[in-house]
Amino acid sequence: LDYPGAYLEHLAHERGLSPLTCENYGRDIHTLVQLAEDIPLQDIQPAHIRRFVATLHGRNIGGKSIARMLSAWRGFFHFLGQRHQFPQNPCVGMRAPKSPKKLPEALSVEQTVKLVEIEADDPLALRDRAILELFYSSGLRLAELVSLTLMGVDLAEGTVTVTGKGAKTRIVPLGSQAIAAIRRWLPERQLLIKENEQALFVGKTGRALTPRAVQSRLKLWAVRQGIAGNVHPHILRHSFATHVLQSSGDLRAVQEMLGHANISTTQVYTHLDFQHLANVYDAAHPRA
Repeated sequence: LDYPGAYLEHLAHERGLSPLTCENYGRDIHTLVQLAEDIPLQDIQPAHIRRFVATLHGRNIGGKSIARMLSAWRGFFHFLGQRHQFPQNPCVGMRAPKSPKKLPEALSVEQTVKLVEIEADDPLALRDRAILELFYSSGLRLAELVSLTLMGVDLAEGTVTVTGKGAKTRIVPLGSQAIAAIRRWLPERQLLIKENEQALFVGKTGRALTPRAVQSRLKLWAVRQGIAGNVHPHILRHSFATHVLQSSGDLRAVQEMLGHANISTTQVYTHLDFQHLANVYDAAHPRA
């Protein structure tokens, strides 16, 4: 009996998963069958699964990829237990090895200033300058920026109110450069907006910018401003967090401004900060 085929049929027709998702499940189950070699599926034990995980880890496959495979295998064996009376699910309680935590990328202060200081003064350039200044000034996520309304910005108070993950609202400070850039953009926005459009940032059509449009404009400006590498909206959020932490050392304040529910999420920036401190130490200490 073609157990993998039966399971993929179940995923596609009973659970209604997309063809791409089914293809990914199929690939993961094919890996399981390859690793099992001559062991019948119903005879696979937890010890076998542990060995398969070790084999994958030995092939330099990352923890996240192995965790995804284990999840696919767990679902497959659950199906086999329910539909084909397999005696056990050997993947229950099995964990993937942890991947090393990747540090977020951040631009240097000089690179960031160079990126945001757009000199052009056509309407779209003024809008993009305001977007870049706001990303860097307040550490917003891309989704937070595109959903920002005119009402969410208080230029007199110098604050921006955003709704982040988990529908949590937070108020973050606006830097003077961001305030000035938004003030220059507002008259241009007024000329572009369609009736009842509340979004702070709109495109040529007068409607709210999409996340993809913001990403592509940022890439365009990175090239024009001579910033190498993969520049994306989140890099400005990372740069904001890193630079504020380097200057202040106040992890709690950075957590609050980023809208992290858990400070352990913010603590990754202390590694970046340590790198900065280590560089200062190496340069300054007589016996470094």
